[in-house]
Amino acid sequence: MRWISTAMLLMAAYTTWAQERHIVELTDKRATTFSLSRPQEFLSIRSLDRRRRQGILIDSSDLPVCAAYIDSIRSLRNVSVLNASRWLNQVAIQTGDAQALKRIRSMPFVKRVSQASYRSMTRSEDDDLMEENFTNAPDRTLDAKGTVLNYGLNRPQIDIHRGSFLHDRGFRGQGMVIAMLDGGYERYLTNPAFDSLRRNGKVLSTWDFVAGGSSVNEDDAHGANCLSVMAANMPGKMVGTAPDAQFLLFRTEDVASEYPIEEHFWAVGAERADSLGADLINSSLGYTEYDDPSMSHTYADMNGRSTMVTRAANLAVTKGMIVCNSAGNSGSSRWKYIGAPADGDRVLAIGAVDANGVPASFSSYGPSSDGQVKPDLASVGAGTFVALPGGTVAQGNGTSYAAPNMTGLIACLWQAFPDLTNHEVMDAVRASANRYLSPNDRTGFGIPDMSAAYGILERMRTYRRQEMLLGQDRIRAYPVPFTRRMHLLFRPRQTGTITFDLIDANGRVIRHLEMTGTSGVMISTEIEELDGLPAGSYVLRYAEGTDAGVLRIQK
Repeated sequence: MRWISTAMLLMAAYTTWAQERHIVELTDKRATTFSLSRPQEFLSIRSLDRRRRQGILIDSSDLPVCAAYIDSIRSLRNVSVLNASRWLNQVAIQTGDAQALKRIRSMPFVKRVSQASYRSMTRSEDDDLMEENFTNAPDRTLDAKGTVLNYGLNRPQIDIHRGSFLHDRGFRGQGMVIAMLDGGYERYLTNPAFDSLRRNGKVLSTWDFVAGGSSVNEDDAHGANCLSVMAANMPGKMVGTAPDAQFLLFRTEDVASEYPIEEHFWAVGAERADSLGADLINSSLGYTEYDDPSMSHTYADMNGRSTMVTRAANLAVTKGMIVCNSAGNSGSSRWKYIGAPADGDRVLAIGAVDANGVPASFSSYGPSSDGQVKPDLASVGAGTFVALPGGTVAQGNGTSYAAPNMTGLIACLWQAFPDLTNHEVMDAVRASANRYLSPNDRTGFGIPDMSAAYGILERMRTYRRQEMLLGQDRIRAYPVPFTRRMHLLFRPRQTGTITFDLIDANGRVIRHLEMTGTSGVMISTEIEELDGLPAGSYVLRYAEGTDAGVLRIQK
């Protein structure tokens, strides 16, 4: 046996003691100096605009954690305050001083103190990347819409979703802000894949919530790989799913270890994304089992609402953002199931398929423990093309890459319909997927089709505008005067058969329509081929059951 001096043993104990991290949950925000009537003091204009567009009210969860409570905790000897979560109303601290912890627990505004990690360090992990020699894909030609992107090697992972339908119409992420929560973005400041990202100032903010500080360039490469799936712009070699979007790059994951403190960092990162006005969050992270088994989750915890990180992810969606999270890579392991926050009932969990749509064996299974369809969707995560830190394009495996592939395309879709809500966009993407009517536990609702999702949202927006045009009226016909066709909006009072008759000045029925309607649900239809009718006055007679009426119109 090798002997260790007492001094050395004490030093080792002190190091472990000093690195313990804890979560301090607070009881309230009564001592806050902020007010819901002055949200501009803690939320950006862009964040407030996102809420306004979607009719989202500001509530107490938006208020910052009370500074007085934080100051009281910080004032204790041997205690460092790391950061605070306003949504969860809690503070992360670093200490191993038992007396300090005892004093914190006795504070009247403290609900609970729980240990969240033993240490914090940094190391790099392999990302299952397979470097090969590739050739450029053929150039695509121009079409009537303008320059078509020359995707290069990753074209199949765009085409599986018909993503070029959006890109060719000019929807490439302009004006959309995507926040990334990951383990680091190694050499993104020099990676050739991100030349245009840097040149055009598309990285709006960076922050390292694990170590503190604004630099994320020297940490793990995983986040940069995921970023490249969306933001790479190397025509003929690799072009991402949202090459013109703007990004927030946040490090919330400590790749050196696995402890619940990272769930807290995720929450704080999501809150920063919210306050800066992000539209979407891409998270290629998941939490199930920890280095200390006593802290681990069980499958029963994957119920869409229990874990710290899942509660934060759900709250992010209630604030008007879309959260896309990798389903997990445990499909072939003992765990097998999705992790948190992919289980979130408001989160889009993304499973992995290859470019041919075949589910990847490693992709985590659903459902969530409460029976939700999980994953929600699937994208290319097997043999996904990514840009390595030096700009080399390689293939990687993982739902980590399926998530950003989907996130970027959803950003482009939402760009086309900025007046619609996050839930409307998410519902349309689900409805566009190839297994929407028969979801399973491998790919959920399946592989989305961006062209189909666009059509769903276009019809939704048209219907909404027609509802506004009809207002409180029962029937409306336009244009007035009508020409080649007449558009009809009608709100039935009964469920059943409805008839419309267009009658000329001589009392002749010159057009007849018959359809089925539902009480209170607006009908939108057209009477066509009217260009041969003479100008003059006409009557539109409508009837449902014994209820009838007329509308006088001109041509």
